[in-house]
Amino acid sequence: MIARISGAATRSVLVALLIAMPSMLLPVSATESPEIIVLMAILGGALTFAEYFSNYPSFVEFREAPPLNRMRFIAAFVMVGLLSLLTRHALDPTGLTALVQSLGTQLGEALDFAYSPVQLTVLMLPLDTPSESLQLTRSAAGIAYLVSALATLGFIIAIRIGNWPVANGAFNVWVNLPLFDPTTGGDVVSRLQRDGRINIVIGVLLPFAIPAMIKLMSGLIDVSQLTSPQMLVWVITAWAFVPASMIMRGLAMLRVADLIAQKRRAVYAHAETLQAV
Repeated sequence: MIARISGAATRSVLVALLIAMPSMLLPVSATESPEIIVLMAILGGALTFAEYFSNYPSFVEFREAPPLNRMRFIAAFVMVGLLSLLTRHALDPTGLTALVQSLGTQLGEALDFAYSPVQLTVLMLPLDTPSESLQLTRSAAGIAYLVSALATLGFIIAIRIGNWPVANGAFNVWVNLPLFDPTTGGDVVSRLQRDGRINIVIGVLLPFAIPAMIKLMSGLIDVSQLTSPQMLVWVITAWAFVPASMIMRGLAMLRVADLIAQKRRAVYAHAETLQAV
């Protein structure tokens, strides 16, 4: 009980810190609606505590299959932290923000090639956007895209080398996939494989599709507002994190489907051996 409470409390504090981080790192002049940010941080922490304190799953997938959710959280935490420092550099420069700004400039220029997601992210901004804002968006996109790629690569290594998830013990489908109903919709393995492939395809396409959708909606929304410090941090984080998270989810579902298929083959082979005897 004590371990469950402490674990849930630690996770809730970390989630609240993640939500509040841009407001904490950016100067007061660049923060918007601090009361709403505090409310969202408290709400996010409370939901996280309730989810991990309960014995029964509700909506968080792969809750008992580390390190998938930890890798997702670390990726989001690093993105938000680095992008907050990057946007702070123009307002309140320090040695640390200068280092992040230099890193972002190099990554943005390296990843800004023809038809790349970084280039499309810059092109979604209006033509009259100041060059400083374009450079900031390019740098933010480069940092976020690199972090998302490293998180995805890390999870692939965890599957191939770390033998995820069986290295942590038995995998409980009901606990780790609470929204997946294995009793409907045909064969479980086929459904998991289909859902996994769909998640991977959508995750690969989203970094290209999101800038195009925002460009098409430029007549309905003020795209120039996306370059404001807090908005830029969250928009670029979502642009990079959501696709990476979907790809990781797809890889996880394909892995689970493969484990179920292996288990079936082992059961069938054992049954045939008994019949032969």
